[in-house]
Amino acid sequence: MKDQTPKCGRAGRGWARAVNAGAWVITALLLLAALLLVGARLLGLEAYAVLSGSMEPAYPTGSLIYVKAVDPETVRVGDPITFVLNEDLVVATHRVVAIDEENRCFTTKGDANEAADGAPVRFENLLGKPVFCIPILGYVAAYVRQPPGLYVALAAVAIVLTLAFLPERWGKSSGPKHRSKSSDGLPINPPSKGDET
Repeated sequence: MKDQTPKCGRAGRGWARAVNAGAWVITALLLLAALLLVGARLLGLEAYAVLSGSMEPAYPTGSLIYVKAVDPETVRVGDPITFVLNEDLVVATHRVVAIDEENRCFTTKGDANEAADGAPVRFENLLGKPVFCIPILGYVAAYVRQPPGLYVALAAVAIVLTLAFLPERWGKSSGPKHRSKSSDGLPINPPSKGDET
């Protein structure tokens, strides 16, 4: 017996399945990005975007670095540290090239810079030491933290959620409303003798 489902119904269900699968893939990627951006806090890590090339190649521009808080006394010469740079609360990550224990401050330098930083970093300005970094994700983090990127991210989440749930309804409505055959090909409601032609 031939399948009597209209071709447009089969095509509609196929399209709905494809959209549904695509929506779930995008949802999974968004959840992964959210976990990388926010979930790291559960492990005691803070994420910061690298927006300059002063620490290349260790931390390429556009990377997202994960920083763990540490005691200033545990920092050694040669360690990269993340710290508050100035009164505007600008955050930087550079390598320690000298430590002044008496005045409780670090001298730092970017790996790609020729000279050490002009101002010392006070121990109390230390945020922590980078644990690892993920290339490119810093661009995404910097973009979605403020408008218009924040609005784009919220709109993307709304669209993905819509696509994740609507295709199932589209697929159901595009198929035949009444099926005359069971899955094994036998009539569900066989015609009575008076109805036969």
